[in-house]
Amino acid sequence: MDEQTHQNINQSEEVPEQNRQSSLSESDSRLLELGGFWIRFWAYLLDLLIIGSITRMIVNPIFRLLDISLTDGSMFSAISIVSAIIFYGYFILMTKKLGQTLGKMIFGLRVIHLTGEKPGWDTVIFRELIGRFISNFIFVLYVVVAFTTKKQGIHDLFAETTVVREKSVRQFFKPTFSKFNS
Repeated sequence: MDEQTHQNINQSEEVPEQNRQSSLSESDSRLLELGGFWIRFWAYLLDLLIIGSITRMIVNPIFRLLDISLTDGSMFSAISIVSAIIFYGYFILMTKKLGQTLGKMIFGLRVIHLTGEKPGWDTVIFRELIGRFISNFIFVLYVVVAFTTKKQGIHDLFAETTVVREKSVRQFFKPTFSKFNS
């Protein structure tokens, strides 16, 4: 069963004085519903399916047309480099522009910065490139989401982000929700 508990996003961390104005109110009685391990797992699998489909429908035919090997298993082969660019590009661009990937959209999830702001380029690149790179090499690190109070994966901890249910974001940030759509 998915651990969809209601938790205040700032319940376990004190916000530094200089960030206090822009962070989520500690005394705010409204709560965000955090995206737990299982729903994030299914959203990630769906994203992998989408990325794999893009690669197989677009990249593979082009490589075959240009007679470039699709079976070379080295890390620096053309197919590995292009696949990595598509993988990381998908997560970076979707998260920055929309605040969510297609998998997260389907499951009603959104990435937010712990301050409540829309994540900037630096945060998104750090989360999606560096954090995912580390998590992909040590895949078991994705399980960290199930055990942290803010349901954060290693990549979220690095970038100070978390994943929340989109409905709760709309309710919590009613006056400023337009920030997430720009």
